[in-house]
Amino acid sequence: MSALAINLEEVHEPSVEEIDAARIAARQLSQLNRGNRPLSFVARREDGETTEPAEPISLPANIFRVIVNMLVEMGNGNAVAVVPVTAELTTQQAADLLNISRPHLIKLLEREELPYRMVGTHRKLPAKAVLAYRDKTIFSRRQALGRMVALDEELGLYDDEQVGTRD
Repeated sequence: MSALAINLEEVHEPSVEEIDAARIAARQLSQLNRGNRPLSFVARREDGETTEPAEPISLPANIFRVIVNMLVEMGNGNAVAVVPVTAELTTQQAADLLNISRPHLIKLLEREELPYRMVGTHRKLPAKAVLAYRDKTIFSRRQALGRMVALDEELGLYDDEQVGTRD
């Protein structure tokens, strides 16, 4: 089985200028993001000239939404990487993506919570499985937080006064 390996070292946090540009572009493009019809546009350079050829570029609506979502993330200061679902990650890349330590990831692998295959002495994890695990843990955390808030409200521990304000 051969799968694409990715290089996350090429990913960098956006600069202040890139964050600002991404915010503006996301805001402008999100206004066009309506429905499921393809979108067409003509690309222009900053000097106003059209690129050659000056034919409209057409994007399916789902691809356009992915681009807008990437711009939103960059506008929030997050680094963005395109990871094909067929890609394989090293244990360090998977740990970084999950925001956990590599030793903790190894424990998850030993408990068979994530699939992997051995390539010589190295473990390779399918990116699709790592992303699904991340989504599952985020969902579980949100559910637990919701239960904690409900319990606090039930016990009368929830207080909507701001902490640290003086009267």
